[in-house]
Amino acid sequence: MISKLKKLGLKATPQRLAILKLLDGNKLHPSAEDIYKRLKPDFPSLSLATVYNTLEALAKAGELQEVRITAGKRHFDPDPSPHAHFYCRICNSIYDWRINPADIGIASRVKDYLVENYVLNLYGVCPGCLKETEGGKTINDKTLFEKE
Repeated sequence: MISKLKKLGLKATPQRLAILKLLDGNKLHPSAEDIYKRLKPDFPSLSLATVYNTLEALAKAGELQEVRITAGKRHFDPDPSPHAHFYCRICNSIYDWRINPADIGIASRVKDYLVENYVLNLYGVCPGCLKETEGGKTINDKTLFEKE
């Protein structure tokens, strides 16, 4: 972790190491604010600017990816490999979704253009929320479907 920060030209402070540790293997796609709230009690001198600057440096270096799946909020995924994200409109969770670009018709070349990367965000209702709402129940005042 220290070498990763040094490679980015960042000082290996306890706060930055804590950010990296929190992100390591994290599948929750936290926002900078989520990370800040989680770490602030243990690091009183931590600033939201430090969290943002660290996340942006990691994203710029290709160590994580920024996920803009909800309006006005940036989430961060420690898995920088190309993959899609699914956003559940009921529980507001974000899930990684492995999908082969060829399976959905994303070509590596389109006319004279070379496709180097893609962003695919899917929106809907996750299996857990679907299971909880069978029979037309509502969650958070959102009706999924009416019972026929």
